[in-house]
Amino acid sequence: METVFTPWQSLGGGALIGVASVLLMASLGRIMGATGVLAGLLYPANWSDWSWRAAVLAGMVSAPLVISLLTGQMPAVQVPVSTPMLVIGGFIVGLGVTYGSGCTSGHGVCGMARLSPRSIAAVITFMITTGLTVYVVRHVIGG
Repeated sequence: METVFTPWQSLGGGALIGVASVLLMASLGRIMGATGVLAGLLYPANWSDWSWRAAVLAGMVSAPLVISLLTGQMPAVQVPVSTPMLVIGGFIVGLGVTYGSGCTSGHGVCGMARLSPRSIAAVITFMITTGLTVYVVRHVIGG
């Protein structure tokens, strides 16, 4: 398994996430955590709450179409695991989001920027767990 190093795409994506987070906080006073946005879209408190969440989700989903318009081709997506593993991974992430009171985007981008102790602890936990998972998958299991 090889990890492709994409510094410019990563920088651009990170900058767009940061700008979107700042705009959402500045315009609506809301924190941009992807799972919170999705959960509020599925179970909205009211119409105005649903509409901004739908706009954020539409922006996330439409990004590949914008890339296609700019480059003439859809971005390549390779998922090197089976569908059952994706389902198991999604379930584990869902548990983590529930028990961690948020996702990596909410804690890592917005919580860290606000110097939230809970978010700092969550991000440290995410990073350690990620490092251990990569080590086990690549060097112990041999994936």
